[in-house]
Amino acid sequence: MNRIDKKFAELKIEGKKAFIPFITAGDPSLEDTIAIVSELESAGADIIELGVPFSDPVADGPSIQRSSLRALESNVSLRDVINTVAKIRAKTQIPIAFLTYYNLIFKYGVEKFVRDAAEAGVDGAVVANLPPEEASELIAAAREHDFASIFLIAPTSTPERVKIVSEACTGFIYCVSLTGVTGARSAISDMLAPTLKLIRQHTDKPVAVGFGVSTPEQAEKVAAMADGVIVGSAIINVIAAHVGKPDELLPAVEDFASNLVEAIKSV
Repeated sequence: MNRIDKKFAELKIEGKKAFIPFITAGDPSLEDTIAIVSELESAGADIIELGVPFSDPVADGPSIQRSSLRALESNVSLRDVINTVAKIRAKTQIPIAFLTYYNLIFKYGVEKFVRDAAEAGVDGAVVANLPPEEASELIAAAREHDFASIFLIAPTSTPERVKIVSEACTGFIYCVSLTGVTGARSAISDMLAPTLKLIRQHTDKPVAVGFGVSTPEQAEKVAAMADGVIVGSAIINVIAAHVGKPDELLPAVEDFASNLVEAIKSV
């Protein structure tokens, strides 16, 4: 069991749901990323989803796209992000999963990526544009290094597709709450409950929900249905509002995250 597996097992025993914040590595700097991870853990985060900056993040909406561009302006690379996790590991053992795109992994080298990431302390990866049918090389390397391979299930997924993805996933299943890209939304999609019901018919693996969860009220509703709640764009928006304000950045992130944690853990 890697750190992700252990965390979900612990939470199940405690009857609690996982809070999984997403941030983009290198936004606004890699040093800030290390500090923000620490702040999120102090606020009560259970798992960190760390985005690797990419120039064409097709699954992401404007907030995360802009965060990637801010990081890329500082030339943050996949290698830099892996090295940053190694520095984070000197301070904490909180589970960390990458959110990345296969373009970067392919260029880096699939087996080399998994090996280097695992050695640095990364526990798994969500590869947004890689379906499990085309992921045999990644899955094989991940199993060799006890590295979670996490795939997406969407509201449009058929029962057959849900079965395929569920069987391929390790760590947890990433359930997309709606059709479209990431980004804060005003309400939770009506498609979420039936999607989760369908997933539960095929697996008992932990299911975390992302895309569109942006307020404590929404996070509480999702936590009542799923094993984990992923919040990304809303946190990125807090970071973006405090770029260039170093004294305000960490307190603002901690305050926002604490409200989410309170809501999720109340379920």
